[in-house]
Amino acid sequence: MNSRHYEKLEVRHYADRQTLGRAAADHVRGIVAAARAARGVARVVFACAPSQNEFFRALVAPPHTVPWADVIVFHSDEFVGLSASQPQSSRHYLRAHLLDAIPAPHGFHALRGEAPSLPAECERYALLLRERPIDLVCLGLGGKGHIAFNDPAAANFDDAEMVKVVELDEMSREQQVHDGCFAREKDVPTHALTLTIPALFSARAISCIAAGPRKAGAVQATASGPILEACPASILRAHPNAVLHIDAEAAAKL
Repeated sequence: MNSRHYEKLEVRHYADRQTLGRAAADHVRGIVAAARAARGVARVVFACAPSQNEFFRALVAPPHTVPWADVIVFHSDEFVGLSASQPQSSRHYLRAHLLDAIPAPHGFHALRGEAPSLPAECERYALLLRERPIDLVCLGLGGKGHIAFNDPAAANFDDAEMVKVVELDEMSREQQVHDGCFAREKDVPTHALTLTIPALFSARAISCIAAGPRKAGAVQATASGPILEACPASILRAHPNAVLHIDAEAAAKL
C-alpha cells in the first residue's frame, strides 16, 4: 500500500480489489473501535453496491472483531418502489452481505423505498440520523464521481435536507446494469432515496472505495479536479478525516 494526500483527502493505493477490501475493513474496524471507546456506541452508514463486496467479505470474516452489539447500522440510499425482499434493494444487499453474517448489531435503521409517503420517510430517517453525530460513513464512488445517489445533477454541497428523493441519471442506471444488479436499464427504478452530501459529510470519518478501470476517471476528478458538484466526491478533499481506497486499475489516471 502507498498513500498520498490530495488536500485533506488521503488516497491509499492497493494492488488489487482483494487487498483493498481487507485494508478498508481493517480501517473501518479501527474507526468503529475508537468510536465505541469514546462514546459507547458507534453509528455507521454503509453503502450497498457490488463495489463493496470485497470490503464486506473481509469485514464479516471470523473472528468477529467488530463489537457489533455496540454498532448502530444505517444505509446511504434505497431505490424508490422496491421492498426489502427484492434482491436489488439496498436492504436486501445489506442483509445478505453484512447483517446475516454478524452477531446482532445494537440497531439497524432501514430506509424504506416503498414507504407510502416518501417525504415523511425522508424526514423520519433524517430524525434518526440527527439523534447523534454519525461516526463513520462507508461509501462507494460512482462513475461520474457520485456518492450515494447524489448524481451531479442532484448533488448540492449546501443541501438543506439530510435525506431526499432524487431522479437517477442515465449513467447511474447504466451502472446498475453493468454491476449486474438489473438485467436491463428499463428495469432500474428511475428514482431513489439518498442521504445528501451534507448528511454524508457530517460524519466524523469517511471511508470510500473505488476499484476497476471504469472508476479511473472519477478517481482522477475526485482527487485532482475542481471541487464542484459536477464531481460530487470532490468535496471529500475538504473533509478532515476521509480516506479513498483504490486499486491499481482505478489509480490509472492519477
